[in-house]
Amino acid sequence: MGLKIIENFDSSFTLLPEAENTLFKLLTTEQFIAQITSQLSCQKLEFTELIFQPVPYSKETPKGMPKEFEKYHESNDYIIINVPPNFMFNAKIFQPSRLCAIYKITQH
Repeated sequence: MGLKIIENFDSSFTLLPEAENTLFKLLTTEQFIAQITSQLSCQKLEFTELIFQPVPYSKETPKGMPKEFEKYHESNDYIIINVPPNFMFNAKIFQPSRLCAIYKITQH
């Protein structure tokens, strides 16, 4: 069985306002921020309110993300996390099935 090469992948999506609001609240709780910072060498993070759907790896998307988000991956001032599945469920987001969130490191 060979690998299927994906030439184009549409990573666009739209969230309902109430789903987005719930998700953003979950991503900014003190407990969740503390959980992330405990894994890093920083003390404070700020949610940028930027989220994206991961994309299949390809020549055009070698980082597995839409091109416009690669600058955050390459910067030491930002961290990208997978949105926990229970957050997606609690916000009633079923499409897309996976999201990533970008945080700015505000204090080392």
